[in-house]
Amino acid sequence: MTPAELRAWIVSRLDPIETYDPAKRTVHSDFDLNPGMQPGARDLSPAAVLVPLVEHEAGVTVLLTRRSDTLRSHTGQVAFPGGRCDPGELPWETALREAHEEIGLDPGHVVLAGLSSAYQTGSGFDITPVVAFVRPGFTIVPNPAEVAQVFETPLAFLMDPRNHQRQFRDMEDGQRRHFYAMPYEGQLIWGATAAMLRQLYVRLYGPFADEDEEA
Repeated sequence: MTPAELRAWIVSRLDPIETYDPAKRTVHSDFDLNPGMQPGARDLSPAAVLVPLVEHEAGVTVLLTRRSDTLRSHTGQVAFPGGRCDPGELPWETALREAHEEIGLDPGHVVLAGLSSAYQTGSGFDITPVVAFVRPGFTIVPNPAEVAQVFETPLAFLMDPRNHQRQFRDMEDGQRRHFYAMPYEGQLIWGATAAMLRQLYVRLYGPFADEDEEA
Protein backbone atom coordinates (compact mmCIF):
# COMPACT_ATOMS: atom_id res chain seq x y z
CA MET A 1 0.00 0.00 0.00
CA THR A 2 1.47 3.37 -0.99
CA PRO A 3 1.43 6.29 1.47
CA ALA A 4 -1.40 7.89 -0.50
CA GLU A 5 -3.41 4.66 -0.46
CA LEU A 6 -2.80 4.27 3.28
CA ARG A 7 -4.04 7.80 3.89
CA ALA A 8 -7.18 7.22 1.85
CA TRP A 9 -7.86 3.90 3.60
CA ILE A 10 -7.58 5.46 7.06
CA VAL A 11 -9.73 8.46 6.12
CA SER A 12 -12.45 6.18 4.72
CA ARG A 13 -12.87 4.50 8.12
CA LEU A 14 -13.20 7.64 10.22
CA ASP A 15 -16.12 10.02 10.74
CA PRO A 16 -15.69 13.02 8.41
CA ILE A 17 -15.11 16.34 10.12
CA GLU A 18 -17.42 18.00 7.60
CA THR A 19 -20.45 16.07 8.89
CA TYR A 20 -19.58 16.23 12.61
CA ASP A 21 -22.65 15.81 14.78
CA PRO A 22 -22.04 15.18 18.51
CA ALA A 23 -25.46 13.54 18.79
CA LYS A 24 -24.59 10.84 16.22
CA ARG A 25 -21.23 9.67 17.53
CA THR A 26 -20.15 6.17 18.49
CA VAL A 27 -19.31 6.41 22.19
CA HIS A 28 -17.27 4.13 24.45
CA SER A 29 -16.18 4.62 28.04
CA ASP A 30 -14.12 3.45 31.01
CA PHE A 31 -17.20 1.51 32.03
CA ASP A 32 -17.25 -0.82 29.00
CA LEU A 33 -14.97 -3.19 30.92
CA ASN A 34 -16.40 -2.22 34.30
CA PRO A 35 -20.21 -2.24 34.05
CA GLY A 36 -20.54 -2.64 37.81
CA MET A 37 -18.86 0.73 38.33
CA GLN A 38 -21.29 2.62 36.08
CA PRO A 39 -22.05 6.03 37.63
CA GLY A 40 -25.39 7.77 37.74
CA ALA A 41 -26.31 10.86 35.74
CA ARG A 42 -23.42 13.32 35.49
CA ASP A 43 -22.26 16.30 33.50
CA LEU A 44 -19.26 15.56 31.31
CA SER A 45 -16.74 18.17 30.20
CA PRO A 46 -16.16 18.21 26.41
CA ALA A 47 -12.55 17.49 25.50
CA ALA A 48 -10.53 16.46 22.47
CA VAL A 49 -7.19 14.82 21.76
CA LEU A 50 -5.02 14.73 18.68
CA VAL A 51 -4.07 11.25 17.48
CA PRO A 52 -0.97 12.24 15.46
CA LEU A 53 0.06 9.71 12.80
CA VAL A 54 3.59 10.65 11.77
CA GLU A 55 4.29 9.61 8.17
CA HIS A 56 7.94 8.48 8.17
CA GLU A 57 9.38 6.78 5.10
CA ALA A 58 10.05 3.70 7.24
CA GLY A 59 6.44 3.56 8.46
CA VAL A 60 3.76 5.41 10.38
CA THR A 61 4.19 6.13 14.09
CA VAL A 62 1.89 7.60 16.72
CA LEU A 63 3.14 10.62 18.66
CA LEU A 64 2.44 10.30 22.39
CA THR A 65 3.32 12.21 25.53
CA ARG A 66 4.03 11.33 29.12
CA ARG A 67 2.31 13.79 31.41
CA SER A 68 4.31 15.86 33.84
CA ASP A 69 4.89 14.48 37.33
CA THR A 70 3.78 17.83 38.75
CA LEU A 71 0.21 17.72 37.37
CA ARG A 72 -2.61 17.25 39.85
CA SER A 73 -4.39 14.53 37.87
CA HIS A 74 -3.26 11.58 35.72
CA THR A 75 0.30 12.31 36.83
CA GLY A 76 2.96 10.66 34.69
CA GLN A 77 0.47 8.84 32.47
CA VAL A 78 0.93 8.36 28.73
CA ALA A 79 -1.55 10.45 26.78
CA PHE A 80 -2.34 12.03 23.45
CA PRO A 81 -1.89 15.80 23.22
CA GLY A 82 -5.23 17.30 24.14
CA GLY A 83 -7.47 18.76 26.77
CA ARG A 84 -10.70 20.46 27.66
CA CYS A 85 -12.59 22.31 24.90
CA ASP A 86 -12.92 26.05 25.31
CA PRO A 87 -16.48 27.44 24.97
CA GLY A 88 -17.60 27.37 21.33
CA GLU A 89 -14.53 25.42 20.23
CA LEU A 90 -14.87 22.44 17.87
CA PRO A 91 -12.98 19.21 18.75
CA TRP A 92 -10.33 19.55 16.03
CA GLU A 93 -9.73 23.18 17.02
CA THR A 94 -9.13 22.03 20.58
CA ALA A 95 -6.86 19.18 19.50
CA LEU A 96 -4.68 21.41 17.32
CA ARG A 97 -4.51 24.16 19.94
CA GLU A 98 -3.61 21.77 22.74
CA ALA A 99 -0.97 19.99 20.64
CA HIS A 100 0.66 23.33 19.92
CA GLU A 101 0.47 24.44 23.56
CA GLU A 102 1.67 21.13 25.02
CA ILE A 103 4.39 20.03 22.62
CA GLY A 104 4.85 22.91 20.18
CA LEU A 105 3.48 20.96 17.20
CA ASP A 106 3.09 23.40 14.32
CA PRO A 107 -0.40 23.03 12.77
CA GLY A 108 1.27 23.57 9.40
CA HIS A 109 2.69 20.05 9.68
CA VAL A 110 -0.76 18.56 10.37
CA VAL A 111 -3.47 17.36 7.99
CA LEU A 112 -6.73 16.35 9.65
CA ALA A 113 -7.99 12.87 8.69
CA GLY A 114 -11.25 12.49 10.63
CA LEU A 115 -12.76 11.54 13.96
CA SER A 116 -12.60 8.23 15.79
CA SER A 117 -15.09 6.99 18.39
CA ALA A 118 -15.73 9.27 21.35
CA TYR A 119 -14.55 8.14 24.77
CA GLN A 120 -15.99 9.04 28.16
CA THR A 121 -13.81 8.77 31.26
CA GLY A 122 -14.58 8.04 34.87
CA SER A 123 -12.91 11.35 35.69
CA GLY A 124 -15.70 13.20 33.88
CA PHE A 125 -14.50 13.97 30.34
CA ASP A 126 -16.21 13.32 27.00
CA ILE A 127 -13.25 13.03 24.62
CA THR A 128 -13.32 13.26 20.84
CA PRO A 129 -10.21 11.68 19.25
CA VAL A 130 -9.13 13.73 16.22
CA VAL A 131 -6.95 11.61 13.92
CA ALA A 132 -4.41 13.50 11.85
CA PHE A 133 -1.45 12.91 9.55
CA VAL A 134 1.77 14.66 10.57
CA ARG A 135 4.55 15.50 8.14
CA PRO A 136 8.04 14.74 9.53
CA GLY A 137 10.45 17.62 10.10
CA PHE A 138 8.45 19.28 12.87
CA THR A 139 10.12 20.61 16.01
CA ILE A 140 8.95 19.43 19.41
CA VAL A 141 9.03 21.92 22.29
CA PRO A 142 7.36 20.27 25.32
CA ASN A 143 5.68 22.53 27.86
CA PRO A 144 7.40 21.34 31.07
CA ALA A 145 4.37 22.26 33.17
CA GLU A 146 2.30 19.65 31.28
CA VAL A 147 4.61 17.23 29.46
CA ALA A 148 7.58 15.26 30.80
CA GLN A 149 8.39 13.37 27.59
CA VAL A 150 7.35 13.04 23.94
CA PHE A 151 7.90 9.77 22.10
CA GLU A 152 6.72 7.83 19.05
CA THR A 153 5.35 4.29 18.88
CA PRO A 154 4.90 2.36 15.61
CA LEU A 155 1.28 2.30 14.47
CA ALA A 156 1.77 -1.35 13.48
CA PHE A 157 2.60 -2.22 17.10
CA LEU A 158 -0.44 -0.40 18.46
CA MET A 159 -2.74 -1.93 15.85
CA ASP A 160 -1.60 -5.50 16.64
CA PRO A 161 -4.23 -7.10 18.94
CA ARG A 162 -1.52 -9.30 20.44
CA ASN A 163 -0.20 -6.15 22.11
CA HIS A 164 -3.56 -5.24 23.67
CA GLN A 165 -3.30 -6.53 27.22
CA ARG A 166 -6.28 -6.60 29.53
CA GLN A 167 -5.10 -5.72 33.04
CA PHE A 168 -6.71 -4.75 36.34
CA ARG A 169 -6.04 -2.87 39.52
CA ASP A 170 -7.71 -3.28 42.88
CA MET A 171 -9.01 0.09 44.04
CA GLU A 172 -9.00 1.47 47.58
CA ASP A 173 -12.75 0.90 47.83
CA GLY A 174 -12.25 -2.82 47.14
CA GLN A 175 -13.50 -2.77 43.54
CA ARG A 176 -11.41 -4.25 40.74
CA ARG A 177 -11.00 -1.96 37.75
CA HIS A 178 -10.19 -3.53 34.36
CA PHE A 179 -8.44 -1.61 31.58
CA TYR A 180 -6.39 -2.10 28.42
CA ALA A 181 -2.62 -1.66 28.38
CA MET A 182 -0.02 -1.66 25.61
CA PRO A 183 3.50 -1.68 27.14
CA TYR A 184 6.13 -0.44 24.70
CA GLU A 185 9.86 0.01 25.37
CA GLY A 186 9.49 1.06 28.98
CA GLN A 187 6.32 3.09 28.42
CA LEU A 188 2.98 1.87 29.76
CA ILE A 189 0.21 3.01 27.43
CA TRP A 190 -2.96 2.25 29.36
CA GLY A 191 -6.38 3.44 30.43
CA ALA A 192 -8.24 5.88 28.21
CA THR A 193 -5.31 6.25 25.79
CA ALA A 194 -5.05 2.49 25.22
CA ALA A 195 -8.83 2.23 24.94
CA MET A 196 -8.96 4.93 22.26
CA LEU A 197 -6.19 3.17 20.35
CA ARG A 198 -8.14 -0.09 20.60
CA GLN A 199 -11.21 1.64 19.21
CA LEU A 200 -9.09 3.04 16.39
CA TYR A 201 -8.17 -0.58 15.61
CA VAL A 202 -11.90 -1.41 15.44
CA ARG A 203 -12.41 1.51 13.07
CA LEU A 204 -9.63 0.36 10.76
CA TYR A 205 -9.96 -3.41 10.90
CA GLY A 206 -13.44 -4.19 12.21
CA PRO A 207 -14.79 -5.50 15.54
CA PHE A 208 -13.09 -8.13 17.63
CA ALA A 209 -14.52 -11.64 17.73
CA ASP A 210 -15.33 -11.24 21.43
CA GLU A 211 -17.83 -8.46 20.88
CA ASP A 212 -19.10 -8.42 24.45
CA GLU A 213 -15.81 -6.72 25.39
CA GLU A 214 -16.54 -3.93 22.96
CA ALA A 215 -20.21 -3.40 23.79
